[in-house]
Amino acid sequence: MPHSLISPENRTNAKRMRSAMTPAELKLWNELRAGRLMNLKFRRQMPIGPYIVDFACPSARVIVERDGTPHTEDLAAAYDSRRTDFLQSQYWHVLRFWNHDVLNDINNVCQHIWIICNNRLTAALLTPPCCP
Repeated sequence: MPHSLISPENRTNAKRMRSAMTPAELKLWNELRAGRLMNLKFRRQMPIGPYIVDFACPSARVIVERDGTPHTEDLAAAYDSRRTDFLQSQYWHVLRFWNHDVLNDINNVCQHIWIICNNRLTAALLTPPCCP
């Protein structure tokens, strides 16, 4: 996403969030960074529109969010739903994993992420370009 479309406040918040990652974020980031997951490139704490997503694979347009207990509360769940609707309207696929799953079953989490990314990249290769 071009820098001009990201508010300076969101850019600053994303930078701050990158330096204060939770244990689940760190564990997942260690699996996703530097193309470690089947050479897929991910960004962490990436601003997209008015939101900052946990991890994003721009080439596959896949977002990976990890959620903790606060996301089960009504207000947080409603916010997450609006956020997901916006991101999907921008052609992103949103995956959500509980912190518990990231911390205790990282292999299955990564396998699921890879399958979704691979499917989206394969579908993009098979889809003919749009006509002008």
